[in-house]
Amino acid sequence: MPDATSISELLLSRVADHGLGLIEPNGTRWSWGQLVEHSARIAVAASRLLDWSAPPHLGVLLPNGKEYLDWLGAAALLGATIVGVNPTRRGEQLAADIRSVDCQILITDEEGAALLRGLNLGAAKNNIVQVDSPSYIQFLEDVEPPVIDALLERAAVLDPATLLLLLFTSGTTGTPKAVRCTQGRLATIARTAGANYGFTRDDICYCPMPLFHGNAIMALWAPALWAGAAIAPAPKFSASRWLPDVQRTEATKFTYVGKAISYLLSTPPTAGDREHHVAMGFGTEASLAHRDAFAERFGIRLIEGYGSSEGGINVIATPDTPHGALGPCPPGMDVVVVDPLTQRECPRARFDIHGQLTNASDAIGELVNTSGGSRFEGYYERPDAEAERLRNGWYWSGDLAYRDEAGFFYFAGRNGDWLRVDSENMAAGPIEAVLNRYPNFASVLVYGVSSPSGGEEVLAAVELTEGVVFNGAAFSGWLTEQEDLGTKWAPMFVRVVEQLPTTATGKLTKVNLKAEGIDTLDPIYWTGPRRNNVYEVFDSAAKTRFTSSDRSTVEKAPE
Repeated sequence: MPDATSISELLLSRVADHGLGLIEPNGTRWSWGQLVEHSARIAVAASRLLDWSAPPHLGVLLPNGKEYLDWLGAAALLGATIVGVNPTRRGEQLAADIRSVDCQILITDEEGAALLRGLNLGAAKNNIVQVDSPSYIQFLEDVEPPVIDALLERAAVLDPATLLLLLFTSGTTGTPKAVRCTQGRLATIARTAGANYGFTRDDICYCPMPLFHGNAIMALWAPALWAGAAIAPAPKFSASRWLPDVQRTEATKFTYVGKAISYLLSTPPTAGDREHHVAMGFGTEASLAHRDAFAERFGIRLIEGYGSSEGGINVIATPDTPHGALGPCPPGMDVVVVDPLTQRECPRARFDIHGQLTNASDAIGELVNTSGGSRFEGYYERPDAEAERLRNGWYWSGDLAYRDEAGFFYFAGRNGDWLRVDSENMAAGPIEAVLNRYPNFASVLVYGVSSPSGGEEVLAAVELTEGVVFNGAAFSGWLTEQEDLGTKWAPMFVRVVEQLPTTATGKLTKVNLKAEGIDTLDPIYWTGPRRNNVYEVFDSAAKTRFTSSDRSTVEKAPE
């Protein structure tokens, strides 16, 4: 396996590789050598459109597929930069994304071109390449072999510090920012992820997650390139198509983000659920309950990691990682859990005999890399956001965690996921972990809503499994049986939503839900003012009681 220092080197190592490199949705197969040759042809054609006195940024607005990967390879060989444009953005938001990263060329298809019409695209306005148009064939045919050879020679000496990717963050907590990723950093990720996840030349890697986001490129495409494994992209994630796709392609690995595992579990079980070659899935933000259920149903081990496009901290589970933990401190990083106010390391987590975290208010803090942000290459034209990440020379992840005595980290939610109930600080993550075990909940988000007595009350927004209705008495009874449920963790409110909101990359987001509080048309159930009743509908009369200015009177009111 090549020990390359750049993605261009990895691609050049595949020039004469006749091994399987890509399986298209229609079944067409390409060798790695064919893929690199085609990317080189595209690179030559694209170079004629670029103004090299400006940033050579190529915006790609395409579904997953060969064309997206063709341009990814072309940019690496050319020394240009791919900008993954989010196809779920619309109008001025979409145009602002494109302008903010100085795209010179936009690569899209007919569907994407329709989204771009009439928008102020800045420098890219007159440079739109449509891959499903007749002119695209001519665009690529007008390239001579000697010119391709010359480009490959230049690619061999590209600086690893050459910017290859601008990846917009998922936007779970605000406006997406464009993360910088150089050829050298992605080559290091390819080697590390490839080794840790056991990529081999015999693997076929199913890619249902969007290529405009870091998960698909960093956790699948790059390590597959490093190992010489094949890639089977799906245009978009589909729960109903997942099993037929992995069976058709004979996939051995796949990636997931956010709710994908929940959606797969919601499909009707079949006799063929275990008739596949998939040995492993890897991703982020699937609950422990869902990972266990997935292994039971499909016979596939899911490896939950922690990481981000920024790269400041990446935690990968080891064979001895406890059930439910993320993993140990990664090699070469000084990762700790820090109290943001005192900037001191938090005490290690303690658990009771039921596995309940007994010192959550002390043990939970922000996950920080105190060795600095050497792996974080910054945001494009956002020095303010960079300064926020690199306070005091440390890399602040923005995520909550706790660490046990053996050194293993546990995820506890986002930095904005703190709740304060009855003067006690709590994190949403551990509460969500418990509630996700409830059989009738497909997904759960926990956050705080304002209490008349000050502080907050716990609200759980839930998406029900298909075909069930919320039963307040059954849920109340189930909560009393959960021995690891903290005394303040039971939600006062349960909001039942048809579908929990997600970002374009499939990550659950609670930003809008928190802003709405209990002001919603969705059904809401509550346990009463003392938090000890059976869950009943939170109607107008109950709302009046809850919002009474005299909470002490409400507490004494007869039920």
